[in-house]
Amino acid sequence: MMDYNFDDIRPYTDRETPLAVETLLKDQEFQMLRSKLMPDVDNEAFAKICRTCNQARDAFKAVIGCEVGTRILTTSTFTYDASGRSRLGEDKAFTYISNHRDIIVDPLFLNVSLKNINYRMAQIAIGDNLIKRQWIGILVKLFGSFLVKRTPSLREKIAESTKLSAYIHHVTSDLNESVWIAQRQGRAKDSDDRTQSALIKMLTMGAEGPIIDRLKSLNIVPTTFSYEYDPCDFLKAREMQAKRDNPSYKKSPQEDLINMATGVQGSKGRVHLTFGTPLNKMLNEVDPSLSNKLQIESVCKLIDREIHSHYRLYPGNYIAADMLEGSDRFSKEYGLADRMRFEDYLNSQLQKIVFEDSAIQKDEPFLKKCILKMYANPLYNKLDATK
Repeated sequence: MMDYNFDDIRPYTDRETPLAVETLLKDQEFQMLRSKLMPDVDNEAFAKICRTCNQARDAFKAVIGCEVGTRILTTSTFTYDASGRSRLGEDKAFTYISNHRDIIVDPLFLNVSLKNINYRMAQIAIGDNLIKRQWIGILVKLFGSFLVKRTPSLREKIAESTKLSAYIHHVTSDLNESVWIAQRQGRAKDSDDRTQSALIKMLTMGAEGPIIDRLKSLNIVPTTFSYEYDPCDFLKAREMQAKRDNPSYKKSPQEDLINMATGVQGSKGRVHLTFGTPLNKMLNEVDPSLSNKLQIESVCKLIDREIHSHYRLYPGNYIAADMLEGSDRFSKEYGLADRMRFEDYLNSQLQKIVFEDSAIQKDEPFLKKCILKMYANPLYNKLDATK
């Protein structure tokens, strides 16, 4: 493999961290957000904390990142917990591939969970399309994120994918650090979580040898996030109707910021993370005589099966399925109070949906169905995965 310069995508080095911290502390927009998340800590006290760990980005991630992540989870969830540590075995460099519910909270929750069990935290893959402000780029790199470039041309995409893959292999093999990456580009708006074959293909591009051996070297762990409530569900439904009515519709930078803020601050109810069975223990199910394309498709199915089988289901998942079907098939899984609570929640989310574009008329039955599918699909996928 060729040698790469990863400077444009990697997190800050220890040497770069002090200047990045000082630049971040001077940003007024960041300080406004920070004061909302940590109202009991003034700017001077926060700066002092940052400067005690600004000689190493890992220290910044472990101290500031996990503190912010814990505060977000404490203030926006009823409970949050993790399971599946015994499946991981000893602590080593893993590549966590998960479903993706929230832009910011998912990776923060993963690293909080890893720190709580004394496992090495992960470098986080984040699309460069989400870096809407300079301070966001600084912050995510301090938190140990690396950039996934969303390039416009096919030639650029192939080159950047190869480089990204080489970087991930470099992190897990040479730096002996873990990595987190979502199973697909962007979030599954309808919560029908499926691993994109393009992702698995990308992961194989940065190494040599048989496809399965390239993947084995990454120590992939399928990981499942389960949210009782997705605070961005109404925004996702709104986007789905906007795209239906206007195929050329694209989110504005302001909409991405609204999604981030809503995901961080919105109520999530109960949240659970499950570490699944490491992929290496299942790769013997893939026939090496198949074409590379079919081997990659088989790997996607294995990851999906593991993610789906470990969903933690809540009353709303069963209620949404019954509402979609107009049935009482899952009524044993919830009570009347659960049903009333979920219907009230659904109606309140629908009321939040507003279209600034006067050409788009609010289609409430469609929007309602979109949100119901978001909650029903994890149930359907788990039933299929655990047959």
